[in-house]
Amino acid sequence: MTEIAAETIDVDEVETPPEQTFADLGVAEPIVAALADSGITTPFPIQALTLPVALTGADIIGQAKTGTGKTLGFGIPLLQRAVGPDEGAARIEGRAPQALVVVPTRELAQQVAEDLRTASTKRNLSIITIYGGKDFDPQIAALKSGVDVVVGTPGRLLDLYGRRVLRLDSVNTAVFDEADEMLDLGFLPDVERIVDALPAHRQTMLFSATMPGPVISLARRYMNRPTHIRAQDPDDHTKTAKNTTQYVYRAHAMDKSEMVARMLQAEGRGRTIIFARTKRTADRLAEELVDRGFTARPLHGDLNQQMRERALKAFRENKVDVLVATDVAARGIDIDDVTHVVNYQCPDDEKTYVHRIGRTGRAGQSGIAVTFVDWDDMPRWRLINKALDLDFDEPAETYSTSPHFFEDLRIPAGTKGRLRRRRPVAGQDGDAEASRGGRGRRRSGEGRGDSRRSGGGRTDSERASTRDGGAGEDRPRRRRRRTRGGKPQGRASRSEGGREG
Repeated sequence: MTEIAAETIDVDEVETPPEQTFADLGVAEPIVAALADSGITTPFPIQALTLPVALTGADIIGQAKTGTGKTLGFGIPLLQRAVGPDEGAARIEGRAPQALVVVPTRELAQQVAEDLRTASTKRNLSIITIYGGKDFDPQIAALKSGVDVVVGTPGRLLDLYGRRVLRLDSVNTAVFDEADEMLDLGFLPDVERIVDALPAHRQTMLFSATMPGPVISLARRYMNRPTHIRAQDPDDHTKTAKNTTQYVYRAHAMDKSEMVARMLQAEGRGRTIIFARTKRTADRLAEELVDRGFTARPLHGDLNQQMRERALKAFRENKVDVLVATDVAARGIDIDDVTHVVNYQCPDDEKTYVHRIGRTGRAGQSGIAVTFVDWDDMPRWRLINKALDLDFDEPAETYSTSPHFFEDLRIPAGTKGRLRRRRPVAGQDGDAEASRGGRGRRRSGEGRGDSRRSGGGRTDSERASTRDGGAGEDRPRRRRRRTRGGKPQGRASRSEGGREG
């Protein structure tokens, strides 16, 4: 595609009037009503800045910190532009999608689609998700039945486009969410192929928490005079969310699991995400926390899609309140009430750090981010600290018994790293059953041992009969003779009776 010159306009955040509503920004009544039904009435700053421009059909580069409400910033305009059938009318079979949202991960695809469905409950629009890890057939059937909005990951979108199942010729709004993460995951070639397949006349919106060089180049190539909107609080000069309180401790690797277990008992601790660098560490830590009495589950790339969805569902429904995740698997987790994020292992770089702690302090809520830095990771941490202008160049040496650790995180005095659990009553659980079975097996073994020691349970007369039979003419055959009450039975009885007669 021929490079298009881009004119970037920076828009700084202005104070949003408290009485401002979505209707004041030009949002259609059905969408306003649908949002109100879900308790969403006041726009966040990025939404208040984006909607007036996006609703005109202009291309937009939206830049805001993670967890600030970017989804509705692009979701409302694309829903408003989509033309669906009238309420109660049948959908047209095989109609091509009018809007496309490209995201880097499956979890983010599900979250974005859910937010779009929430905003479109008053409209007759079909919204589907397309991502890998699931069978093609249901996704192909959904596309053939006709859809209005498609939310998907680059790889699966290209697979279905290559099969000529996914049509992109009718797309009038294309959104690329978390563009910097897509670049980090190596999706840039796939994104370029998707953009080349879109119509030349369309609205393009690109949203990203950071704007590295490749993202700017992508915008300049494929966007037409985009407006660059940066939602920045005038009083917030940090590069991380101001609602998140950060703590950094220099911790020993052998003590970190104990520190985590004690931190999980802090006052006000709710849903918690713990980030590990490797899948093995995530599995091991989750297993150890369960053994300590906590409800925890791992989340990483080795789990299949169904297992990952079950883990996230349990986390959202509070059946599990601790998620131990790797970076790739946790990208796109958007749960508002995560109170704590723990960097169990030091992140690789500043972007990973921002992404991790951005899972808490979302949607205007407050959160706590705790980072453990091993001695070997200090050079890496100093680079992160410098890049983000943080004030933790020399983290305090901290152990699970350190007073400042308890004070910082509001951990009750005397807290240990293991929850007290009720002692099982014998006969009421599987362990008691197993112990009873073990005793039964030992009794059986003793019986077998006694049988072997006593000659297989035979009587004295039987053993004597065997010895007598062995001394006669049948000795080479060494047949076992049947007896009853010490008297021979069967054929042996008849032969002996004959000799007696």
